[in-house]
Amino acid sequence: MNQEQDPFQIISVQKIWDQALHNAFTDLVFFQKTWFCTFREAEKHVHGPNGVIRIIASKDGVEWFSIAVIEEPGVDLRDPKLCETPDGRLMLLAGGSVYDEDHDFVNRQPRVSFSSDGIAWSPFTVILEPGEWLWRVTWHQGKAYGVSYRNSDPLDQKSEWLLTLFESNDGLSFNICASWDIPGHPNETTLRFLPTGKMMALVRRDRLKGDTTSDESAWIGISDFPYINWSWHSPAVYFGGPNFLILDDGSMWAAGRVFVKEGKKKNPKTMLARLALDKITPVIILPSGGDTSYPGMVYHDGELWISYYSSHDEKAAIYLAKLKRL
Repeated sequence: MNQEQDPFQIISVQKIWDQALHNAFTDLVFFQKTWFCTFREAEKHVHGPNGVIRIIASKDGVEWFSIAVIEEPGVDLRDPKLCETPDGRLMLLAGGSVYDEDHDFVNRQPRVSFSSDGIAWSPFTVILEPGEWLWRVTWHQGKAYGVSYRNSDPLDQKSEWLLTLFESNDGLSFNICASWDIPGHPNETTLRFLPTGKMMALVRRDRLKGDTTSDESAWIGISDFPYINWSWHSPAVYFGGPNFLILDDGSMWAAGRVFVKEGKKKNPKTMLARLALDKITPVIILPSGGDTSYPGMVYHDGELWISYYSSHDEKAAIYLAKLKRL
């Protein structure tokens, strides 16, 4: 593998949705010759009235149409993720947060829905235990794998977060594979698989509110089946809303939020980077700023498609970037 070769170049960047006050947290799939992009609509980033999930679709990636809006009264639906199941359906995973009348957090729990065409969706099925947040699911050899994070003290939102690797045969009933002892408020995690069957994990880590000294670098892990024993590395880079792909040539590409120094300030940007076990190397900063990140990534016909959201142009909106190899 030579990750110094074949960088990408932006072909186009298009705003594809901005109809809500706050449009954010995207994912992207190519399914049945159609592009599907999902995201959350709400009044603001967090603690807003019920967030809903919208799914839009396109045949060419240029013209997009709303095909589904999914909502639950009293529940703030967040971080929708799409993937294709082994039996040829789309699976939608989302977090569901509940707040009291003062907008104070009460609890959260993930849920899943399925569709054979991306338009008609089954009612949500709540999964895992209250307090868990299963952030993304990746299917491999007929099983769904995902990492959930939760507070060590359910009553204290400032307590340390704990990560658990889950597996499932059907996307509904999940069993624990491993518990990860990762310090530093670890949370959002994407899993992918090498051709050898090894599992890789890209983990976001954050400082607790008010902490200005602790390390917040992402962690990158690798493990052989049955994915119990892990080897961890730190690229010494913060990476929010992490996603990555492993291409057929073995090269690995990650997208997420980083902080870029501009003058005396470090500003948030959504970035494409080369990924290695111990390194995240910046390649391209996408047009972005402010409230931004949570990319969906699909490599299709020699092009890398990245959905993401950003508030650099008035308000948080959904964007689609298309990139090609040089």
